[in-house]
Amino acid sequence: MNAPKPQRTRIVDPKAVPVRGTDAHLPALNSAWLTPQSLRERFRGPFVGTAEIPGDGRVFDRVPAAASVLVPLVQRESGLHVLLTQRTDHLHDHAGQISFPGGRAEAHDADAVATALRETEEEIGLTRSHIDVIGQLPTYTTITNFVVTPVVALVQVPFELSLDSFEVAEAFEVPLAYLMTPANHHRHVFSYGGESRQFLSMPWRPEEPGGSAREYFIWGATAAMLRNLYRFLAR
Repeated sequence: MNAPKPQRTRIVDPKAVPVRGTDAHLPALNSAWLTPQSLRERFRGPFVGTAEIPGDGRVFDRVPAAASVLVPLVQRESGLHVLLTQRTDHLHDHAGQISFPGGRAEAHDADAVATALRETEEEIGLTRSHIDVIGQLPTYTTITNFVVTPVVALVQVPFELSLDSFEVAEAFEVPLAYLMTPANHHRHVFSYGGESRQFLSMPWRPEEPGGSAREYFIWGATAAMLRNLYRFLAR
């Protein structure tokens, strides 16, 4: 079988793409809206309208495939944190990128939630006993034509992770309040061969001993789904 041919130029080095600005003109979400109780209440209601970013445009022309990711909101004393993973560098697709745990739906999965829970346990060892699913966001179509359902869940501490070393290099947490502050949403414009398109990034630089300047570059589909979560929670 012939491999699918690219329909557009892939962005190989997103950090090198110029930042044209941030969305600081939009308000940060009220901290009272970012509590487990408030999120439960919000997800009980319907999603009105469409996702702000429904997809990042197809690069490969292939048959659509269903997938799910878990958006794990860890309940810390300091507030909710989003649990993310960094993929290993040797993977064929999205090597080294930051993502939610998740993957392709299998025939035996009952629904999108079952896919997200199975993939999360396989990738990072987070068991279902710690996960309380509270809702879903609209689907997001990736450049590789996966139609992804983001499943949002609260995660109870304490828990232990067991990373699949083939797929996952690291798991880390980012405060939900940081990601729900549009001043931290950077807009990039990629231009090549007469083509121009935008994408979001949400760089995260945690405070570490010794003043380390390490940066987690959250971009692409992960950043877009987080932006869709912002729009869903905004009132």
